Amino acid sequence: MTNESQSKKDTYLVISGANRTGSHSEKVANLYLQLLKTKGIQAKFLTLLDLNPLVRNDAVRKIEEEFLIPTTKFIFIIPEYNGSYPGILKLLIDNTDIKKVWYYKKALLTGVATGRAGNLRGMDHLSDTLQYLRMTVHYNKLPISRVDKIMDKAGNLDIETIKVINQQLDEFIAF
Repeated sequence: MTNESQSKKDTYLVISGANRTGSHSEKVANLYLQLLKTKGIQAKFLTLLDLNPLVRNDAVRKIEEEFLIPTTKFIFIIPEYNGSYPGILKLLIDNTDIKKVWYYKKALLTGVATGRAGNLRGMDHLSDTLQYLRMTVHYNKLPISRVDKIMDKAGNLDIETIKVINQQLDEFIAF
């Protein structure tokens, strides 16, 4: 199946799993959006900035209707927060309509960290959560380590990392 026919069948959403302005995760998520566009895929983008998902409220319901329910393939860009993934993302997941939003959909995970492990543990934690929600998590979980050293001020990553991301995306599109 070509990327073009695949993109017509699937709907993509890139989620920046942080709620901090100017985060590395947000910059990496924007890079994923650009790379998907070069592959003929128009993905939506969801930032968790200014979101208060402590309870199921109108803002969460709006995100469900506009972003989450229509999506068939989720791309999570998650920073390392205390050896796991951010609580803001967990709160969003917990306060959505689980069956409508997550069941039987697909996910791709990329961890972002200034340390050397690229949030491997956080990706495992999120994988467990998503699989509990009957999602299929793509096997190629990409840890981006020392992101502060390989990303320039404009948010560009080094060529080797871009190459690996492109391979990961090609695999996920075919998935």
